[in-house]
Order: sequence, then C-alpha cells, then structure tokens
Amino acid sequence: MTSNHISPPLHRPLNPRFSCGPTRKRPGWRIANLESALLGRSHRSKEGKERLRYCLDLMRKLLALPEGYRIAIVPGSDTGAFEMALWSLLGDRGVDVFAWDAFGQVWMTDVLEQLQLDDLRVYDAPYGRLPDLSVINDERDIVLTWNGTASGVLLPDDAWLNPERKGLVIADATSAVFAVPVPIECLDVVTFSWQKSLGGEAAHGVLILSPKAVQRLETYTPPWPLPKLFRMTQNGKLNEKIFTGQVINTPSMLVVEDAIDSLEWVEEQGGLGVMHERVKRNFNVINNWIMRRDDLEFMAELEETISPVSVTIKIKADWFTKEDEAQQREHIQVLLEMLEAEQVAYDIGGYLKAPPSLRIWCGPMIETTDLEALTPWIDWALDTLAAKF
Repeated sequence: MTSNHISPPLHRPLNPRFSCGPTRKRPGWRIANLESALLGRSHRSKEGKERLRYCLDLMRKLLALPEGYRIAIVPGSDTGAFEMALWSLLGDRGVDVFAWDAFGQVWMTDVLEQLQLDDLRVYDAPYGRLPDLSVINDERDIVLTWNGTASGVLLPDDAWLNPERKGLVIADATSAVFAVPVPIECLDVVTFSWQKSLGGEAAHGVLILSPKAVQRLETYTPPWPLPKLFRMTQNGKLNEKIFTGQVINTPSMLVVEDAIDSLEWVEEQGGLGVMHERVKRNFNVINNWIMRRDDLEFMAELEETISPVSVTIKIKADWFTKEDEAQQREHIQVLLEMLEAEQVAYDIGGYLKAPPSLRIWCGPMIETTDLEALTPWIDWALDTLAAKF
C-alpha cells in the first residue's frame, strides 16, 4: 500500500548525487587523488604515452578482453566512439538498427538520414519495450544500445546472438560496461565512457574492436569521406598506435588520471564481479521500495528487461495520470525541487525525451545506504503532492 505519512524523514543520504551522467565519483574520491596527473606535459611524451597505455591496460585487464580485441581512448565521449564505428564500418552489407530509447533513436537517425544506406532495416519500440529480436539475420550488421539509459530497458541476455554470425554487432554499452554483465566476446564493437559506471569525467570515449571488426576496417573502405577524428586505418591497415597509448587528438591528462583512479579502485575492490554485485544490491533497494507502493512502476514492461542501473520509474497515481503530459512534467519538476531543496536528491528527473518519469542511477559507485535513505524522501514528496489533489 502507498505510504500515507507526509512528515519529512529524519535521515538524509550522505551523498545526494544520483545523476545518470556524469555520475557520482567513487566512494572516498578526493581531488587530491589527482595530484600526480601529468599536467603541462605532452600526451606524446614518453611519460604521457605510458600513462595512457596504463589506463588502457587496466581496462583491458578488468574487462578480461578476449584475445585479439583492441581498446582505444577516443574523443567525444561514448557518442564519439560510436560515431567512429558507424561511419567507419557500415555499408559493407545490409544493416539492421534496433532502437528503444532516445539514444537508439539517435543512431537510427544517423544511419538513416546521414549515411543513407541502401540496404537498411529499422526496428524500433516505444519506451518500456524491446523491438522484436527474432528478426535478426546473421548475414547483416546490427546496431543497438545494450542498456537503454533513457528508458531503463536492458537486453536480458545474449541468447539471440549467434557467435558464428557473418555480420558485425555494434553495441553502444555506455551505461552497461562495469555495471552489468556485457558479453564482449559476442560483440564486435563496444563503446562506453568513463562518466557512467566509473564516475569519471566527460569528453573521452572508449572503443573496443573485435578481430572481425578490425578485418572489416582493413578490407572495406566507406564511400563517404571520413574526418580525421574517425580515421582508424593507415594505408589500408589498422593504425595500431591508437590502441597502444596514442590518441587521435589531444586528451585531458587530468581526465585520464581520474579514470585511472577509478579503475584502480575497481581493482582494489575485487574487480568486475564486485561492481556487478554492488549494482544488484542497489537495485534491490529500489525494487523492494517499488513493490511496497501501488502508485509507482518501472518503465520497462517486462521484469527481465528492467535495467538495474539506470532505473526509470513511472508514477501511476490517479492524481498524476489524470493530467496531460505537460502537467505531469510540471508535477515532477515540483517533486524534484522539493528533494533538491532538502538536499537529498539531485538530478533524478527522467530523460528529457522520455515519458514523464523519475530516473535513479544505481551504478557501482553509488552506496546502498544512500539509496535506503533516499526512498523515504521520495515517499514524502509524492505523498505531499498527492495530498494537494
């Protein structure tokens, strides 16, 4: 049953930051941790390249990348990494794009309107649902988002992926890597950014390529011009320097040092499995809370597709659903302002293009105790609003 108390709770989260990106820094983070950053030095210096290589090596080790997989630091956050893949790899064969939230729609628009591929099929779904994956053809390339950050809809497994498929699987996994299991060995392109599960800073992306993706790069030349930022080959061969510590353009060594700090913390905690367990514990707090209220539900319609990391919640109370969308958004804004005024939750509104909703980041850098302290405050805000209608 819905809680009927409207007295404010006694305890506040120690850290009220629950944004879905940039996300909360790791527990115990201090700006002093970055004092050793290689500032005022060239990223092309011996020391600069060593620090970049070390960052790559940490990611490769923690993610247990399969033999032959390459990993690079690239410009433009996850968006830049994914655009590099789309513009460099697509066009060799037919492409299927699967979209079920805002970012999938962006990739769909890019492939449809910018690349203007002749052999393109689009499968989309409204917020809360997945497209029909049974239509997948192993001869065609696939473009998708592994975890819908804006919709809270996660691919439930990789059973639909044939490891012997001929086409490439290009996956935007920015809010999945380091948070939930991602079958990198079944994928050909994986992109993410440090600003999600690692709590890092923005502007830099990470690009992972399978041997099959590398072969595509070395045997296929797109018919359109590629800007410098997207070029991964030289004289028909992969530019291995990009994947061994050099970068296409100047990186922020401060941001790189911050990423290293997070990666070292992950290693100290026990690695990838520990990060996944932290997310599970965090999600359980939200899931148990949702189950106790009859006026809230996950945006994901099927239990097996509920994202445990970018948790997206709809309000289904009568006082809320009777209003039109504009009024619903106004109500949510009031709720958010109440929580921010009490300094208990920042940035938990749903994504701008998503239906009116709340979105709580439950990534591995979030402390479970903070989520336990947060939910009573949302109860208070919801019940206070409900009492006015």
